[in-house]
Amino acid sequence: MEVLGIDIGGSGIKGALVNTETGTMLTERFRIPTPSSRKPEEMAEVVAQIVRHYNYSGPIGVGFPSIVKKGICKSKGNLHKSWVGVHVPELFEKHTGCPVVVNNDADAAASAEMAFGAGKDKKGLVMMVTIGTGLGSGAFLDGKLIPNFELGQIPYKNYDKIELWASAAAKEKEMLSFKKWAKRFNTFLKYVELITAPDLIIVGGGTSKDWERFSEHISIETPILPAEFLNQAGIIGAAMGAVQL
Repeated sequence: MEVLGIDIGGSGIKGALVNTETGTMLTERFRIPTPSSRKPEEMAEVVAQIVRHYNYSGPIGVGFPSIVKKGICKSKGNLHKSWVGVHVPELFEKHTGCPVVVNNDADAAASAEMAFGAGKDKKGLVMMVTIGTGLGSGAFLDGKLIPNFELGQIPYKNYDKIELWASAAAKEKEMLSFKKWAKRFNTFLKYVELITAPDLIIVGGGTSKDWERFSEHISIETPILPAEFLNQAGIIGAAMGAVQL
């Protein structure tokens, strides 16, 4: 099935047409910067621009960077506070004219990796961590999704949430070397390990493409693998979520 998958991030909104039976992207990724306001109407219009770019009229799957429960945004994450309480699929449907399914972005990325990538056929508790503007996390137990497992929201020292200290955005903002940043990320992974006792951790998101530059500084006991789809997993997994339509 050919489906448009859209991955919404704090810095960019990306889309591509995806074959949901094979997990392959059928087009080049099309990216538009996330509006600086990060408000609902402005971001929904960017989603509509991506739909128009592909001249697309079918079901759309969207990976959204916050907790989504029965379509309702429950936390602002790294977006504007006005997102809280918004029925996200209805907003996107209004702007695009297409049926829309919305899932947490890390859950979407994890779905792609579990179906076609590093997590394929893996049993037990598999955690995927996506490194970007924030730190997303997706959890699968024996191949079944546990939704909205947002471990990046854990408070840490003087920070409201640990992702403000250990994300790729923090690395860029503070101009950290990979070594210094990786020590922070390793601290986060130790919390993931302590809280969830996973059987496997998969690292994805934009920074996963630099795995070889920081993996030597990761010292947790849990087996850890880089995502096979890198930063494409969010788009592929988002598209997979729309198959139900």
